[in-house]
Amino acid sequence: MEESARNATEQVIAVISTFGLNVLGAIVILIVGYIAAGWAARLTSTALGKSPRVDDTIRYFVASLVRYGVIVFTVLAVLARFGVETTSFIAVLGAAGLAIGLAFQGTLGNVAAGFMLLLFRPFRVGQFIEAAGVAGTVESVTLFMTTLNTPDNVHIIIPNGQLWGTAVKNFSHNDTRRVDINVGIGYGDDIGKALQVLKDLVSGDSRVKGEPEPMVMTTALGDSAINLQIRVWCAASDYWPLYFDLTRKVKESLDGAGISIPFPQRTIHMEKAD
Repeated sequence: MEESARNATEQVIAVISTFGLNVLGAIVILIVGYIAAGWAARLTSTALGKSPRVDDTIRYFVASLVRYGVIVFTVLAVLARFGVETTSFIAVLGAAGLAIGLAFQGTLGNVAAGFMLLLFRPFRVGQFIEAAGVAGTVESVTLFMTTLNTPDNVHIIIPNGQLWGTAVKNFSHNDTRRVDINVGIGYGDDIGKALQVLKDLVSGDSRVKGEPEPMVMTTALGDSAINLQIRVWCAASDYWPLYFDLTRKVKESLDGAGISIPFPQRTIHMEKAD
């Protein structure tokens, strides 16, 4: 009995000494590899950030590729630690690639879409876009997804496949934008006077660009008002401040000139029955 127990103990010790060190080494490799992946990604991002010719979109994308690349090499090193032939393993992965591709069409589609977004660059980090039913400022473009921050500071994650397969509105692409403001005046008011009041208003704002020339025009004879429209150009960064200011000043200027802004009305004529 004692001899059997001694043999069993020796076998356990042999197994632990053989495989335990491998397991311990694998754990160490995984930890080091994970840390190295983050370090390599940060180093790549920092190095690319020093070049003025590389924008943030490319910087974050390449850093993401480096991180996943290091993780893949770490997994291969762990397999090699246990005596697995990595060349054979890669061959097996290649043979199973078709099945994996069919099973993960959406994920691989996101990766392909990420490359297309990087190649054609319909938007960059820091630009405000609207796509896939949401709008926000682009924070990062990674291998699988793009992250946005909305104006009210909500974090949105969109798979790259959805972005590549839909129309993208890029509000930050052009340096200038046009501000359109519609206003109605009463049928009894002087149209020429109202147009002049609005022209004086836009000409007095330094944010309004002289080219293209600001326009103030009559657009329609509505049911309850004569519709006027202001069209002015400004820097893209001034769009919303100018829009809000002009909207308020239009009301104040027309009130000061004695020009009314009517609300919708309907006149009903009652006929007396015979």
